[in-house]
This record gives sequence, structure tokens and C-alpha cells, in this order.
Amino acid sequence: MTRAWGLSAALLGLGLGLALSLPGSGAADCGTLGPAERLPFVPTARSRWLAPRVRAQGPLDPLYSTVRRFLSVVQLNPFPTELVKALLNESASWKVDEVVRYEAGYVVCAVITALYFLVVPITGLCFCCCRCRRRCGGRVKTEHKAMACERGTLMAFLLLTTLVLLIGLVYAFVTNQRVHEETRPSVEAVPEALLSLQGLVSDVPQELQAVARQFSLPQERVLQELDGIGVSIGSTIHTQLRSTVYPLLASVFSLGQAWQVSVDHLQVLNATSVELQKGQEELEPVIVKRREHLLTLLQEPSCQGCSGAMSQARALELGSDFRQVPPVDDVLHRLKDVPEANFSSMVQEENSTFNTLPLLAAMQTTDMVKELKKAVAQEPKGVRTLAEGFPGLEAASRWSQALEDMEQSSRSYLQEVQRYERYRWIVGCVLCSVVLLVVVCNLLGLSLGIWGLSAREDPSHSEAKGEIGARFLMMGVGFSFLFAAPLILLVFATFLVGGNVQTLVCRSWESGELYEFIDTPGNLPPSMNLSHLLGLKKNISILMAYQQCKEGAALWSVLQLNDSYDLEKHLDISQYTAKLQQKLQSLKVDVQDLDLLSPAARQDLEALQSSGLEKIQYSDFLTQIQKPVVKTNMKKLVQELEGLARAQGNSVLGQQLQEEALTLRSLYQERVLPQQMLVARLNRSVRALASSTPNLQSETSAILNNATYLKQELPAWATRILRNESQCYLTREMGYFSQYVAWVREEVTHHIATCQPLSGALDNGRVILCDMMADPWNAFWFCLAWCTFFLIPSIVFAVKTSKYFRPIRKRLSSTSSEETQLFHIPRVTSLKL
Repeated sequence: MTRAWGLSAALLGLGLGLALSLPGSGAADCGTLGPAERLPFVPTARSRWLAPRVRAQGPLDPLYSTVRRFLSVVQLNPFPTELVKALLNESASWKVDEVVRYEAGYVVCAVITALYFLVVPITGLCFCCCRCRRRCGGRVKTEHKAMACERGTLMAFLLLTTLVLLIGLVYAFVTNQRVHEETRPSVEAVPEALLSLQGLVSDVPQELQAVARQFSLPQERVLQELDGIGVSIGSTIHTQLRSTVYPLLASVFSLGQAWQVSVDHLQVLNATSVELQKGQEELEPVIVKRREHLLTLLQEPSCQGCSGAMSQARALELGSDFRQVPPVDDVLHRLKDVPEANFSSMVQEENSTFNTLPLLAAMQTTDMVKELKKAVAQEPKGVRTLAEGFPGLEAASRWSQALEDMEQSSRSYLQEVQRYERYRWIVGCVLCSVVLLVVVCNLLGLSLGIWGLSAREDPSHSEAKGEIGARFLMMGVGFSFLFAAPLILLVFATFLVGGNVQTLVCRSWESGELYEFIDTPGNLPPSMNLSHLLGLKKNISILMAYQQCKEGAALWSVLQLNDSYDLEKHLDISQYTAKLQQKLQSLKVDVQDLDLLSPAARQDLEALQSSGLEKIQYSDFLTQIQKPVVKTNMKKLVQELEGLARAQGNSVLGQQLQEEALTLRSLYQERVLPQQMLVARLNRSVRALASSTPNLQSETSAILNNATYLKQELPAWATRILRNESQCYLTREMGYFSQYVAWVREEVTHHIATCQPLSGALDNGRVILCDMMADPWNAFWFCLAWCTFFLIPSIVFAVKTSKYFRPIRKRLSSTSSEETQLFHIPRVTSLKL
């Protein structure tokens, strides 16, 4: 038991040492509270990305590339910066000679067009007059040796020219249809782009207000966590103090049990001592009387062999004298009413009181939590006015209205564009059909002419097929002369428009020269300055803005709004958080009523400590206990007397010895044996008290001192834990607001009003204008010009070939140059046309 109490004391000291260091070491530890959780902010930026338009790769791409290379040869001059600048700023100052110099390639083409427009119709008129006088397109008068070779060569060249015309015609039809097909989606893309741009500038205030409204997320989370702050703080205080309180209460409980056991042993010691003294007083005269009577019998002369039992008979007297042990009445008197307290129930009660700390803290912090909630429910002024004063909102409203008006008015204009495009498509198809008539006439004339030539070997053949073939060829010549002028005019008109769009707009747009021109100060009039139109204080680079928008940047970074709008001022919630910090630091939890020892328990422990239990001379008890109750061995003496009784020759003496043995046996069982049992009981109590009393005194002193110290220090410890927990709560709650501030900063500067629709509209505009419209448009006039200029060789080869399909006069005797020259067109003399 001594070892057990020593171990208990060591553990108690160790537990108290750790407990004393606990509040200080855990002051900066937030325990299981942890950092702020991630808040589920909802992105407010609307997805308004314009799908990029890309012209799919196709079989016409080589033709488009050829046309672009041709236009690059026609227009070798770079972008006319000064000319466009003068046109935009002072329209009356630009000079015609500068325009002519820049459009030199187009002027050359215009000259070629004029020559074609004049020469071909005049040539046709002359040809018509010649035909009326029957001097063109007649028959070959005589046959000669080289006629077959000449005819075949002309037919081959005419067929080749016709095939080239057919190829150009097919491409002209295809490109004309491609322009018509691309017009509708291109036109429909304009309102889509305008709506996207209108949404870009009109949704900014709503998105900013939506961002401001999401301040309720951290507010609601903080309010939710404030509902349990009292219980949480009480639980933390309970958790950090229980390693100190629980061991102390367990020690009090164990000490109370130990004192109860010691008091019980003391009571046993006192009662046993009294019984032993009383038994000793009753036993002593009886023992003396039996010893004298026994000595009388053993000293009889007739007693045979009695000398050996004489020494045992003389030792028949009391061995221990319990009248010499110290009295314990005084100690028992001091402990008369101890233990008054029930240590078990007292410890359970204090344990229950300590376990109600979370509920106690919740009750004590109720009013302060209400004040905290009121402070949290208020919205910071900067967040509330986030959308107010945002730069460009007035300009954005104007632009939004302008874009909306443009979108609505553009639909009627676009319908007109589609209507006029249909007219253009019809005109293109008609002119292509004219070229198709020429091709058909050439092919029919060649087919019928060749058929007529193959049948000419038959003398009975009437040569009608060859004549019809020649007439078809001449019809093709007539169509060529008739429609050459409208064709060349249409080609030049479409060429002038499409070529300038490609060389002046598309080429500079694709290379970035157009953006550089706009970015150069002074090139645009003040009324067209983008920074002025947007109401910005600082000029912006259009090219850089376009590149940033293409990468998905927001208007905040593109328009450099940080110079015009102090976002951090609106996101400054330091005054808001200062109020929360002040309220949290004012939280208090009173643990003054928490006493680990009740007054009754403390009084009992103090009474036990001053009882003098440790001053009892337990050695005196042990000295008497170690002595036998009777010095001689009464059992052995009884056995020897019985043996002597049987050995005596004198029956009377033997009978007396037998009676004495029976008397001593009865005395031993009735008086001596109970005394020995009382001595054994006294021995156990004395030894238990002797071993436990010194430890009980030291442990009682330690527990009383620790209980007093803890009662004094618990309020300070609870206050330090409360402050630490309040700081942890403040850090956690500020983490929610910090998340909101960081999210707002990211949302406003990187996501709200992402200007990709602007760059997308520009890119799509370039693709629509240059790739989908200008390329097939230019390919159309290129193919039509191809066909128009190849009408000249078609006319020549058709006229030359037609005379070989007419009836041929056999050679008789003629050396006239008119009949022998290879390319001479003979006069019609023998056959009317």
C-alpha cells in the first residue's frame, strides 16, 4: 500500500506540473477550430463569348490564293496612312493625283478595261459589216494539201480555248453562288455581334451588384458559427483544463477513501486494545490460580516423572501487557465527526459542475453573441457602394443604347443588303449564262462541224451538218461581241470594289497596320477617339486592347480602370472587422464558482491532517503484539499433563492431573485463543496505520495546496484560454471575409466584362468580310475576267474554223492568193449564208 500511494503521489505531481504549463503553451494553438472553410461563391460574370468563325478549307483555296497574289501585284503600295488621315480629318484637303498615284495599278486595269470596252465592240461592228457584205466567215473556195493540217490546228485551239472558258465559267458560277450563300450567315452575324457587345457594356452594373450581394455568404457563415461560439469556447476551456482537474478530483476521491480506511483501522485499533486489556484483566487471575494448583500437584512426592513438566508449569503466566500501549482516545476524539463529507458524491458533484462548463459559457456569452450578430449583420459601406462610381458606366449606358439602336436598325438595312445581293447574284448568273451560250455554241459548232467533215467523204452527202456547225460558231462569235462590253464593265466594277477591299482593308487588317493607324495620335479625328468615347482619362492602345481581349482579359485591365476607380477603397473592411474584434475580445466566462473541494471536504481534510494520527507510537503496539499472550505453550502442556495422568500409579493423582489438563484446555479455547485472535486483528490495523499514515499526511497537504492554487488560478487560465479562442475565432471569421475580398478582386479585375466579344467581333468581322465575302467575290470577277478576255481568242478561232466547216470548192487551176493564203478569210461567192 505504501508503494501504491507513493506512485499515486508521483503521478499527481506530474499531472499538476503538466497542467500548470498547459494554458501558457497552448495559448497560440487553435486546436480543432481550424482555418476558414472554402466559401462557394457563384461567378457573376456572364458567359458571352462569341464563337469564332473560320472558313473551312476547300477546293477553292488555291484560286483565292491566286487572286490575292494577283491583287498584290496590282496594288504594290503600302497602306496610305497620310491619305486616309487627310480624308478622315480634312476631307476637302485630299488630292485626286494622290489617289491616282496610290491606285496606279487599278488605273492601269481601268485603261485596259477601257481599251477592251472600245476595241471589242468596234471590232464586232466591223465584223458585222463585213458579214453583211459576205466577206467574213465564208467557205474555203478551193482545197489544197495543207488544209487538213490547218483545220485540225484551228479546231484544237478552238477546243482548248472553249475548255478554258468552260473551266473559268464553272468557277465563276461556283464563286457567284458562294458569295450568295455566305451573305445570309454573314448578315445574321452582325446583329449577334451587336447584341453580344451590347450585353458586354450593359451587364457590368448588374454583375457588380451581384458581386456585392454575395457578401451575404461570409456573413451567413459567420452568423452560423456565432450560434455555437459559447459552447465551443466552454468546450475548449473544459478540454484544456480537464487534464488538470480530473487528476485532482481523482486524487481527492482516492485520498478520501484512504482516510476512511485509516480511520476505520484506528477505530479497530482502539476497540481491539480495549478488548485485549479487558481480556487480560480477566485472564490473569485465572492463569495464576491454575499455575499454583498445577505446581501443587506436580510437587506431590507420589507424582512420577513430573519434574519435566515443572518448568512449563512455572512459565504459565501472561506474556504481553496491553496496559502499556499508548491510548488513542485523543486522536479518535479529534476524528469524532470525520469524515463528515461523502467524498465520492462530492467528487461526482464537482465533476458534473466542471462538465457543465460549455453550457455555462454559452449562457454567460448569450448577450455578447447577440451584439456580435448585430455587428456582423451590418454591410460595409464600401461593399454596398461597389457598383457606384464605377468608371465608364455613363459611357457604357450610352454605348449600350447606341448598340441596341444599331442592332434594331441594322435588321432593315441587312434585309436590303440581302435583297440587293439577290439582284447581284441574278446579274452574275445572267452574264455567266452568256458565256455559257458562247461555250455551248462553240461545242455544238465543233461537234456538228466534225460530224460534217467525217461525212464529207460520201459524194452523196449534202454538207448540211458542216454548215450548221459553222453557223453555231458564228452565233458564238456574235454573242461574244454583243456581251463583251457588259461583261468587262461588270468585271471592272466588281474588281474595283473587291480589290480595294482586299488590298486596302483586309491586307492592313490582317497585318495589324489598321490597328497601328488607329493607335497613332492625330490619325483619327477627336470625335472618333475611343478613350474620349468611353469617357476614360487615359488613351488606350487599340492593338494592345485587341490582343488582351483576344486572350480573355477583362475591361478592367484593358481599359486600365485602376487609374480611375479605387477598388481597394471599396474592399477595405478594416472598420467592419475592428468592430468584430472589439466585440469578440469583450467575451467573458466566469469560473469563480468552480471549487474542486467543497467546504465540508476541505474541513474534513484539514481535520484529518491535524488529528495527530501520525504521532501515535505504533512501535509500542508492535512490541506487545510480538509477545505471546501466555508465555508457555498451553497445548503442549495439556498434552504432557495427559501423558503424566496415564503414567501415575496413584489413581487419585492421575485423576487430578487429568482434570487439570481438561481445565487448561478449556481455558485455552475460551480465553487464550480469543485473545490471540484480537492480537492478530490489532496487528493488521497497527501495521496498516504505521505504513499509510506518513503518506496520507503529505498527500493531504499536497491536495489542499493544489486545490487552493487551482481555485485561485482557474479564472486566469480560463481568461487566457478565452482570449486565445476568441483570437482563433476572429482569425477564422476574418478568413471568410478575406476570401470574399480576394474573390471580388479576382472577379472584378479578371472576369467581369470579359471583352472577348470585342476581339471576337473584330476577328469574325475580318473573317466574314475578307475570307467569306471578299475572297469569293474577287474569285468571281477574276474567273469572269478570265472568261471575258478568253472570248477574244475564241472569236478568232471560231471565225477561222467556221470556214472549214462550209462547202469546199475543189481545186481546178488557180493560183490566186485569195485561195492559197492560210488565214485569209475568203469572200462568200458560191453559197449564200
